This record gives sequence, structure tokens and C-alpha cells, in this order.
Amino acid sequence: MDRVALRGLKARGHHGVFPREREEGQTFIVDLVIGLDTRAAAADDDLAKTVHYGIVAEEVVAAVEGEPVDLIETLAERIAQTCLKHDGVLEVEVCVHKPDAPITVPFDDVTVTITRSRV
Repeated sequence: MDRVALRGLKARGHHGVFPREREEGQTFIVDLVIGLDTRAAAADDDLAKTVHYGIVAEEVVAAVEGEPVDLIETLAERIAQTCLKHDGVLEVEVCVHKPDAPITVPFDDVTVTITRSRV
């Protein structure tokens, strides 16, 4: 399986279990690795035969900016399902970063990574 990766997609969302997170929002960062077969697109040099990663990026940002959820696990699932709606996408790995999570000790990042497929 071939892979198309998008790293560091940034969007502001209002996800979290605490009122402050819902009210103020925060930046979320998303990394995607999309699994698909790119041979037909490469052979014909045809964008229509692969995934348009610009459109996927816009849809992922819209998902982050959309309806708030409590858990980044839920947000990751929403993003995965958005990606799998594209023809040809067989699998997707989604990593959601929450670098400003409300944790009381020093930390660099919090992430949730999931892998989903059509099968």
C-alpha cells in the first residue's frame, strides 16, 4: 500500500471536558498517513485517480473546528471517517496532538493515534 502523509495540520477547536476548554478553545495539530494505491494516478499523471490532499486537509481542519467533543479520541475517529469517505482511501492513521492540554505538570504534547480502514 502506498502512503500520502500530511503533517502538522493546525486548527482551533473547542474540544475537552473542562468548561475553559470549551469556552476558550485551543490549537490542535493533526498528522495523517493515508493508505491507497497510487499506481493508476502515477501511470496516467491524473489527480482524479488519487486522493486530493488539499481537499483532505481542508476537511480535517473543518472537522477540528466543528462540533466540540469531550475526547480527542472522538475527534480522531471523526477525522478518520472523513478521510475514509474519499474514493481510493483504504486506510488512514490519524494522530491528534493537544499541546495545550490542561495538565498540571510540565509536558511537551499529548497525542492520540488511531488507524482505521475500510475493511
